[in-house]
Formats: sequence, structure tokens, C-alpha cells
Amino acid sequence: MAEDRRLFAFRITIRNLEAWLTFLRREQAMTPDLVEPLLKRLRVTADVSAEDEQAILRLPATIRRMGGGETIVATGERPSVCCLVIEGFVQRSKIVAEDRRQILSFHQPGDIPDLQSLYLHVLDHEVTTLDDCVLGFIPHAPLRALIKTSPNVAEVLWRDTLIDAAIFREWICNVGQRDAVSRLAHLICELHTRLATIGRVEGSSFEFPATQALFADAIGTSAVHLNRVVQELRTRGLLEMERGKIEILDLDGLRKLADFDPLYLHLDAAL
Repeated sequence: MAEDRRLFAFRITIRNLEAWLTFLRREQAMTPDLVEPLLKRLRVTADVSAEDEQAILRLPATIRRMGGGETIVATGERPSVCCLVIEGFVQRSKIVAEDRRQILSFHQPGDIPDLQSLYLHVLDHEVTTLDDCVLGFIPHAPLRALIKTSPNVAEVLWRDTLIDAAIFREWICNVGQRDAVSRLAHLICELHTRLATIGRVEGSSFEFPATQALFADAIGTSAVHLNRVVQELRTRGLLEMERGKIEILDLDGLRKLADFDPLYLHLDAAL
């Protein structure tokens, strides 16, 4: 009898857990705290009105937690949702010959890294988590409907994809024309500048979960050489880097070494 009661209690617990997981994954309107990083960025980069913000808040989303290293969308998939990064960091990448990986971009809270999937129906690259993430999956249908009924939101999102393209152009120049030390310095400057926009920088430090191997894949060098690059930046007194945290010791010096001009980030609606 006692064993039957324990089995019954166990089944009830499982049902409660399943109900809770269903609750977490249900489609719901996004709350202001979930969308705040996105709105913070859009207020800087675009002419977004209070009415536009309310329209964005009314978009339905399924909120999910994912661990580090999980695939959000794989190459060749046909996504039916766009992914809003609420907490954590995400990367876009492609695998080339001999399973070599090129990281194409890093994405922070407030980014929608696969917004292009609204109109490019088959994804040509991979989107994966860097660390533990909270993500909001917005169905394409209501997002397309919002674009049709709100021309200003359509402009804001179109501008966002153009800024994304500008960042891609800068990454091409970074990998193709700068030496490895300047490449890493430039990437660190970009991360610092973008995170400062959404209030995720404390003094000269910020959290970022990339390993040296990931940074190597982002700037097109080997992990061994990346280690030498980090040591040189430390020796020059420009930064300290530990896994999960980066501290910039000389921001002006780092920007000069990187040849960093933030124009391509278009952190002003007038730019």
C-alpha cells in the first residue's frame, strides 16, 4: 500500500512538472522586462515611437531556456519562428571543408539573429547558443502581419537588418585586412560598444562567455596563435581576459590598435 502511494505521488509530481514545462513553453505576449534589451537598442539605433514599442510588446512568443552549445536553427532548416535573445549570447557560424568552423557574428540580449528567415525560407548557416540562454521564439505570421500594418515598425526592422549587414562587411574587412592582434582588438571593441548600448558594461568590464578557441574561429586564426595574441594584448597593458569576463585596461589604446570606428554600428538614428 505504501509503495502504491509513493508511485501515485511520483506520477502526480511528473504531471505537475509537465504542466509547468507546458506553461513555460506556451505562446504568450512578451512582457516589458523580456523585450527591454531590444527596445533599449532600437531607441538608440532607430526612430521608434511608444506606439511602435507597444506593438512589439503585443507580439506572441514562446519563451524557452537553452543550455550552452545547443543548436537553435541548423543549416538547411525552414524555421517558422524568429529568435529573440533575451538573456545570454548566441553565435552564427558556417562549417566549411574538413569540419572547420567560421563564426560569422556574435549576438547579445536584444538581438534577433535570424530575422532574415522571415523572407529567406531556408537557413544557410547555423545559429547556436554560447552559454545558458533565455530565448523568445516569435512566430513568423504575426511578425509579418505587424510589418504590414505598422510601416514604421517595418522600417525599424529593415534598418536593423541593414545594420546587421554593415557589421558583416566590417567583419570581412577585419578578417581579410588586419593582422591577428588588431582583429581581436577590433572584435573586443565591438563587443564592448554594443553591450554598453544596452547597459551590460560595468566600468571597463563586461561578461562574455567565449573561449579562446571560439575567438580564434571568429577572427580566422588558430587557437594556439590566438593565445599568443591575447598574451601580446596583456603585455601591452590593453586588456585582461579570463573565460567569461573581459576587462579593458586602455580603451583608447585598444581602439587605436584596432583601427576601430563605430560608424558601422550606426548607434544613432541619424547615421
